[in-house]
Amino acid sequence: MGKVTGFIEYQRLTEAAAPVAERKRHYKEFVVALADAEAKIQGARCMDCGIPFCQTGCPVNNIIPDFNDLVYRQDWREALVTLHSTNNFPEFTGRVCPAPCEAACTLNINNDPVGIKSIEHAIIDKGWEQGWINPQPAPRKTGKRVAVVGSGPAGLACAQQLARAGHDVIVFEKSDRAGGLLRYGIPDFKMEKSHIDRRVAQMQAEGVQFRVNHCVGRDSTAESLLADFDAVVLSGGAEQPRDLPVPGRELDGVHFAMEFLPQQNKVVAGDTVAGQIKATGKHVVVIGGGDTGSDCVGTSNRHGAASVTQFELLPQPPEAENKPMVWPYWPVKLRTSSSHEEGCERDWSIATKAFVGRNGKVERLKAVRLKWDGGKMQEVAGSEFELKADMVLLAMGFTGPVVKGLLEQFEALSVTRDARGNVAAATEGPEAYRTGHARVFAAGDMRRGQSLVVWAIREGRQCARAVDEFLMGSSLLPR
Repeated sequence: MGKVTGFIEYQRLTEAAAPVAERKRHYKEFVVALADAEAKIQGARCMDCGIPFCQTGCPVNNIIPDFNDLVYRQDWREALVTLHSTNNFPEFTGRVCPAPCEAACTLNINNDPVGIKSIEHAIIDKGWEQGWINPQPAPRKTGKRVAVVGSGPAGLACAQQLARAGHDVIVFEKSDRAGGLLRYGIPDFKMEKSHIDRRVAQMQAEGVQFRVNHCVGRDSTAESLLADFDAVVLSGGAEQPRDLPVPGRELDGVHFAMEFLPQQNKVVAGDTVAGQIKATGKHVVVIGGGDTGSDCVGTSNRHGAASVTQFELLPQPPEAENKPMVWPYWPVKLRTSSSHEEGCERDWSIATKAFVGRNGKVERLKAVRLKWDGGKMQEVAGSEFELKADMVLLAMGFTGPVVKGLLEQFEALSVTRDARGNVAAATEGPEAYRTGHARVFAAGDMRRGQSLVVWAIREGRQCARAVDEFLMGSSLLPR
């Protein structure tokens, strides 16, 4: 794979990014894909390691050594074919996936890993630029109809695979545009929405129909879907945000992250949002240290916030992992996003005790420092403090799918939920992805809980195969 001595001769090269002062003035992507020569060198670093742990680290099992080698040899078109064989949407993962494949890279044991994500990004961008990506309609129709509820990455991947197998697929989306949290969760500066539009157009040419502004459970019922379709796939995501029930939670200015972020995405798309939640000139506190919190930081800075502070309940992780201890698994270590680089005060082991305000508006936040001992949390005596806060954004993750409406109706039809509140469905065996109802399947965050885009794509693809096997008795779709 690659050049035999490439991992010795060449160093890891990260993708370039526009300067902070420049990129904070807009909502466009600012990461620059590797040039052909740069990608070739990164591909050359791929070792002939015998066991490609990168593939096991990748949820969709991308055939990483092969496309690395093809890029090294500058056979871009075959690299694209290899990449697409396991991943329907590399332009999504090449931009927003945290790259667990790189953590599992053999070279990562004692060096910097191969820049797998940057190579993937370069391959897919070249594929679109060269016009190599075209619709792949099924040569024959099966006459079977499948409803896919939810158009996030799991729903999109499932729908595309089923359409290519010859089924008539209709995707139902409650929002005005397809894409789920790709559309209305991830900011445009991380992934512009033209990438989604391009794939939707491709899928429509392959026969997939999209019905937006259609909320199943309100605009149609679970029973009507089962009456009209041979199979139903539930891929509506895990959209129930984790709340923070402390005194003052009701004050104006305390918002869930997913009240704040989608509005800016709509504005970037050209919509007018009445009463948009803006951080302009405000002292913003983001509670939650994950990707959603980081997205709130970047958006607040682009609004022109007076200050941005981000709190995390857990202790500050180490700056570097103990590689011999954790490789090839995903390590817990300090991660600084591009949004953090744009301006943000970060603090760890902080618990918020109350929000304080006047005239119904939040003005301050009361918090206390924590001490962790053996995984148990204890408040540090005398460490209470207050912080000015004109806006508080709750970005503490999601507890599971929204039950009201859609799932309430399906629960009446034997679709059950597991102990964590997700739709119960197996991932292996003859009942893979099937719920308690024989014709209802579930995939993505609605089945597994809050997770990554790449996991959603994997689930959508595997669910499509399970549905195809159920409808036809066998399937040629990849596992």
